[in-house]
Amino acid sequence: MRVPDLFDRRGASARPDPARRRRGAVAVGASAVAMLTLAAVTQLTGVAAAGSIASGTQFYVYPNSAVMKWDAANPGDSREPAIASQIASQPQGIWFANYNPSTVQSDASAITSAAAAAGKTPVLVMYNIPNRDCGGASTGGAPDTASYKSYVQSFANGLGTHQVIVILEPDSLALQTCLSSSQAADRDAALAFAGQAIHAADPAAKVYMDAGHSSWNSPSAQAAALNAASVKTSADGIFSNVSNFMNTSDEVNYDKQVLSALGNPSNLHIVVDTSRNGNGPAPGNPWCDPSGRALGQPPTANTGDPAVDAYLWVKPPGESDGCADAAGTFDPALAYALIVNGPTRSSSPTPSATSASPSASPSNSPSASASPSQSPSQSPSSSPSASVGSGPCHVTYANSSTWPGGFTASVTINNTGTAPINGWTVTFRYNGDQKVTNAWGATASQSGATVTLTNVSYDGSIAPGGTLTGVGMQGTWTSSNAAPSNFTLNGAACS
Repeated sequence: MRVPDLFDRRGASARPDPARRRRGAVAVGASAVAMLTLAAVTQLTGVAAAGSIASGTQFYVYPNSAVMKWDAANPGDSREPAIASQIASQPQGIWFANYNPSTVQSDASAITSAAAAAGKTPVLVMYNIPNRDCGGASTGGAPDTASYKSYVQSFANGLGTHQVIVILEPDSLALQTCLSSSQAADRDAALAFAGQAIHAADPAAKVYMDAGHSSWNSPSAQAAALNAASVKTSADGIFSNVSNFMNTSDEVNYDKQVLSALGNPSNLHIVVDTSRNGNGPAPGNPWCDPSGRALGQPPTANTGDPAVDAYLWVKPPGESDGCADAAGTFDPALAYALIVNGPTRSSSPTPSATSASPSASPSNSPSASASPSQSPSQSPSSSPSASVGSGPCHVTYANSSTWPGGFTASVTINNTGTAPINGWTVTFRYNGDQKVTNAWGATASQSGATVTLTNVSYDGSIAPGGTLTGVGMQGTWTSSNAAPSNFTLNGAACS
């Protein structure tokens, strides 16, 4: 049975807040699926827990995910063994982010039937609420509440009677700043309807509602939002930390405070997204592809805490937040960094001296941060600077997104010489008042207006004629975001 491609290409850039977001899947060939099937299931064992999900539950790995496609297409990449064994083999969220009312029932049925045949439980992420992302980077979803309810009913009808976990509308309750009181009431009613419709159609389904994360709203405020959406009668629990990096212990403590503010209803439990929180949040809590992050607790229902039903990888690791690449793109450099940044790892390749990071295949699920702060522009600006020197030096800097007070930018390095570059340092000078706050694919330092970028372990080599992408930064500005100049590569002027 072919598992359908569920996701659109609606991408997102960023928000300067510790909020987050999205991921997805693209199709792989039948031979690749067959090759990966045996690795596509995580075996989880344990004794029954007091929560809503038995601790021995085995989660389903979606064979059409972006990491599966990359893995099948890049068997010779030195990072492939680590990515295959530590990311592709793990079950991850399957996002219903494309509003396709005519196919959603069959899409859901295909996945739940395939998972049931394998004896596994899929994690499905419903992401189509009207006014999604408050019109920001991941704007979209159903056009109105009536359409949403019809869409959800079709989705529910496709679940069959199989056990599934439904992560219901990330950000829908943590982010409502754009809604009027009547719109908020409509959303609350829509979410209550969704939980009830899913339970009515599939009594084995477990539904979890949005609790944001521990650095966003207060427990009492989040509990009030959940209560307004009838969480006690429409859901089996709450979820937090989707696509963010907060420590698991902080999330569990926060979620328990939310449940306490709800009166500790016995039917509600907790799930936490642990996909990228192995090193906790980056300094300052940047959410958009921050460097230094690591894989977190692998997905399991054997949590050892009766209040916590599962630790899940809701956000697929290695898919960009919209800074390193277009949002939702699977980037092997990001994926590999999550592995090597962890405290322990196996199957750790050493990239060949002449290989550059391969270009990533775009994922089809949107990615966005949700936060109370202003969303940056999703449309890339034109490249503010492209400098080419007389020697083997070609460095291009381009704004990826800008918003009042902030920006993201990418740096591309072309080796136009005849010898490989083994280790690189790029410097340039900002002509505005920009300050770099975060970088990926490089370590960054800034002295006055001068920025220095130095390769990290996995992208220091560029073959002759090769091009290195996946390097970039996020920053702030006050009065001017003027184009930089004075580029050098390993000390050689590029202007």
